[in-house]
Amino acid sequence: MNSKDMCFLTISEAAALLASKELSPVDLVEAHLARIADTGAPLNTFVTLLADEARESAMKAERVIQAGRYRGPLHGIPIGLKDLYYTKGIRTTVGSKIMGDFIPDFDAAVTESFQEAGAILMGKLQMHEFALGGTSENPHHGPARNPWNTGRITGGSSGGSGAAVAAGQCMASLGSDTGGSVRIPAGACGIVGLKPTYGLVSRHGVFPLSHSLDTVGPMTRTVRDTAIILNAIAGHDSRDLSSADRPRQDYTAGLDNGVRGLRIGVPQEYFYDSIDDEITDAIKAVAGILQGLGAIVEDVSIPVLDQSIPISGAILITEAAEVHMDGLRDRPDDFGADVRGRLQIGAATSAVDYIKAQRARVVFNREVAEVMKIYDLLLAPTVGIGAPNLGDQVVAVAGEQHQKLAVMPRLTRPFNLTGAPTISVPCGFTSDGMPIGMQLSGRAFEDALVLRAAQAYESATEWHTRRPPI
Repeated sequence: MNSKDMCFLTISEAAALLASKELSPVDLVEAHLARIADTGAPLNTFVTLLADEARESAMKAERVIQAGRYRGPLHGIPIGLKDLYYTKGIRTTVGSKIMGDFIPDFDAAVTESFQEAGAILMGKLQMHEFALGGTSENPHHGPARNPWNTGRITGGSSGGSGAAVAAGQCMASLGSDTGGSVRIPAGACGIVGLKPTYGLVSRHGVFPLSHSLDTVGPMTRTVRDTAIILNAIAGHDSRDLSSADRPRQDYTAGLDNGVRGLRIGVPQEYFYDSIDDEITDAIKAVAGILQGLGAIVEDVSIPVLDQSIPISGAILITEAAEVHMDGLRDRPDDFGADVRGRLQIGAATSAVDYIKAQRARVVFNREVAEVMKIYDLLLAPTVGIGAPNLGDQVVAVAGEQHQKLAVMPRLTRPFNLTGAPTISVPCGFTSDGMPIGMQLSGRAFEDALVLRAAQAYESATEWHTRRPPI
């Protein structure tokens, strides 16, 4: 197997080879370091590359595996972390100038989980500054670039993670998702991205954006690999006040049970108000495939979805302003212009408006929950257009001009309000060769069912097998 092919193994494929000692962790890491050397500059994915540390970890993993102490499917697997996960002794910039020299003295909970599982950290990945944006065009580190076309954005805010996984620089990464920041780059870069149920994965040691919306989620090239990552990171953590105390489960169990008999609703409001026709056509094709696999797929009306942006926007931006209150006061010029402007809007939002938004969220969630008494899942597009050009402030959507920063997270926001598990899976390509993603969203803590439906669709299609041209 050549080095490049090694980089495009799935985690489950690589794990089987590592467990049987047919593949060396050292060779696997060296292949990924070579891939980063070949593609890192044009993609601008890594903020901090940990080549020496990865090699040392790989040699340790090889010794342990050779001694018969294989830990499981992440042992020896090269992974990346979005640069807002605390890593003890390793710089964590959160994509900013303000935290450019910050070195945590403890690990995030998920960093600990990866270490326990034996995964190998390749480095810290590019992101939109302070996770507050959907493009990953970073004024301090430069833009992350899409491996399907380096003149296009990756989506954000976990753009470096999306590009690195899609390009074979690491086998998985963790992003964070507050308004779509796992699912947007997953959709734009042609990979799988899961926003788990709010509270399922600990946020301890993850730099916050919005306390009542933030989630931690895996980004991989297949649904099964996402389930493997979720097995490692899900679970109660008393250090995170939002962490749900629920029994652990195996998210790979039942993954191949299919969708026969599942009821899937396709919301007709909101998602198709501003969207390119070829994205709409791709989602219709997804519905047809799921129906062919035995699911009951029906159009559904959820009028409250039209309130997604005003409700989520008020909550997110106000909570973000609270997080950055000191920075806004003491170092306003060290923020990028787009982030500073949004934080200033949040700081100017009144407590009355914030409380109104939280009350509206209760009504919003109640109405969606009523629909979910009938349907097991909702199907929707991830982003309404293919990834736009770097540098453009305005983009055309269905012939109309829109602000790019507003377009990218528009279709993912509803599921942050509900806190429901939601996955983005590749479902096609635009006429100019950019990936298209679709979302499946389920009921709270039914993450396994969401993964099962996504696996059924992925198994019936070949979109996930395509490699970017870089």
